[in-house]
Amino acid sequence: MRGDLIRLTGVRARGHHGVFAHERRDGQDFVVDVTLEVDLADAGASDDLSRTVDYGAVAAEVVAVVEGEPRDLVETVAEEIAARVLVHPLVEAVEVTVHKPQAPVGVPFDDVAVVVRRRTDVPVVIALGANLPGPDGSEPSETVARAARRLRRMRGLHRVRVSRSFRTAPVGGEAVAGQPDYANAVAVARTSLAPASLLASLHRVEADLGRTRDVRWEARTVDLDLVQYGDPATDADVRSADPDLTLPHPRAHERAFVLVPWDEVDPAATLRVGDRAAAVRDLIPDLAGQAVVPVEDPR
Repeated sequence: MRGDLIRLTGVRARGHHGVFAHERRDGQDFVVDVTLEVDLADAGASDDLSRTVDYGAVAAEVVAVVEGEPRDLVETVAEEIAARVLVHPLVEAVEVTVHKPQAPVGVPFDDVAVVVRRRTDVPVVIALGANLPGPDGSEPSETVARAARRLRRMRGLHRVRVSRSFRTAPVGGEAVAGQPDYANAVAVARTSLAPASLLASLHRVEADLGRTRDVRWEARTVDLDLVQYGDPATDADVRSADPDLTLPHPRAHERAFVLVPWDEVDPAATLRVGDRAAAVRDLIPDLAGQAVVPVEDPR
């Protein structure tokens, strides 16, 4: 593992995992160690609990898995713990060690343990937009294309697919009055970055391409929004009400400039709307009044 780490060791719980009848009947003690890879720079600088991982919550999840549904294999227990931990928005990777000190080995021994290491690899959706010339005078559609190229080269982002560019009217109330039209596109990809780390990388691309943040809904040289992290169709998406990292994007289902290019690049896409996973394609007809027109793509 690399980067900053949080280590939680010696979490004890009683479970009924094993292939033998007496293991299922009587149960035994399990001990679990968990190491989380987390970028702790913001937490260290801010002294803000929301910028780190609540290891008390992680410990409770470990106990819930160990005390939960019996499994034949310790490997399965370790996988289930890893999957739960990786849902935390700041966790980029996890190492889980499950000790079974009372395992029926048949010879004297001190311990037996299974270790799994898993890194985040989840689907993500990123909206790209621009309606001001770039610092070099380039058209907004060219800036969107440049941003798309940067996404394809970004560390921790892979299998990037980007829609065509579309021209759309600005949206956002009185603040957008008189603004020029936008060039919009949507990228779908997979990432090994935690949501907060991915968002920070997107903001660095924006800054490199001339974006400044002064007024909400102001015209901008480029805008990269993290629309969705994970798969709502399997209830495996991250949901966050943090003002700095709201997931899924709260207004994506109301924006044709997001849904139309998203449908083009992934016709089977689903978006979380409240408590349900909705097919993106099914949401588009309700937004027929929002014009979304393909433009020539300079890529």
